[in-house]
Amino acid sequence: MIKGLAITPPIIGRISIGHVVERNGKRIPEKDDFFTITTQVQNRDGWLAHPLQAKLAEGCPNGKLRAIPVRLLFNSPELNLRAQYSAFDRSTGRPECVGDGLTARRNSDQGIEEVPCTSPGGCEFGREWGCKLFGRLNVQIDGQDDELGSFILRTTGYNSVRTLAARLEYLNAISGGNARHLPLTLRLRAKSTTLSYRTPVYYVDLTLREGQSMTEAVSAAKAEAVRQKEAGVDAELLEQKARLALANGSFEESVDDGSAVVDEFYPEDAEPEAEGATVPTTVTTTRPAKLTGRLGNASSAGPKH
Repeated sequence: MIKGLAITPPIIGRISIGHVVERNGKRIPEKDDFFTITTQVQNRDGWLAHPLQAKLAEGCPNGKLRAIPVRLLFNSPELNLRAQYSAFDRSTGRPECVGDGLTARRNSDQGIEEVPCTSPGGCEFGREWGCKLFGRLNVQIDGQDDELGSFILRTTGYNSVRTLAARLEYLNAISGGNARHLPLTLRLRAKSTTLSYRTPVYYVDLTLREGQSMTEAVSAAKAEAVRQKEAGVDAELLEQKARLALANGSFEESVDDGSAVVDEFYPEDAEPEAEGATVPTTVTTTRPAKLTGRLGNASSAGPKH
C-alpha cells in the first residue's frame, strides 16, 4: 500500500443539502431544505443528479427529498462518521490542519507535525485559517448496485455531527454490534434557536425505518449478521482493513476533493450561519493575498448542515 495516502471508503455518489451558485464571478454556497443525491461528476451547472435521486424523490411533497432509506457500511461508529476540526488552504484546497480537540496534524515547512488541538476558538492557527468542525458520513442507499460502495455526506453543521455521532453509538449498542445490518433512514430535520433568529436550521438525523419497532429491527439485524457470517462474510476483518487504510495518510481529503470542499463549506465571503455559531470561524488575517481574486476577502462559513 502506498504510504502517505489515506484510503477512504469507496464513494459512488454524494448526498448534500446545499449547492454552490456563481454570483459576480464568485462561487457562493446556498442552503436547501431537502436532500440531493448526485454522482461524482459536475458540469457548469453543478453536480449531476444520480439516478436514485429521481426514484426516491418521486411522490415526495413538492419533489423535495427529506428521507433516504440507508444502511451503514460498518458497525463501528467512528468508521461511518469521521468528524474533526479541519482547516483548508482556500487557494489550493489542500488540507492544512486536522485535529480532534486534543491533538492535530498540521502542514509545516518541516512536513506534517503533531501539535496540540484546542478547537478553533482557542487556536490562533485555527482562527487565522478558518478552522471549523467538519464531518463525513458514509452510507449505502437502498437500490445502489455496488455492495461495497457508499455515498458520502459532508457537513460542517454542529447539530448534524452531534446528532449523527449519538445515533451511531446508540444504534450499534442496541443491535449488539450489528448496526450495519439495521434498516435505517437518513432524515432532514429542522429546529430554530435564538441564534438562528427563530428561522429554521436544518440538520441531518439517522433513525430506524418508519413503522418498524426497535425489537423487530434488532432481531432482523442479528439474523442477517449470522447469515452473512455463515456465508463467509468477515465484517470484523473489513473494519480492521478500513481502519488501517484510513490511518495510512495524514489527511482524508486530497487536493482534488479539498477544492470542492472549500467551494461548498469554506468560502471566505459567506455569512456565518446559526447552527455553527458555537464554533468561531472568522478569518482574522488577509493571508494569503491571492485568495482575494478568487473567493473574496471576508469572514468564512459554508452552508452548515
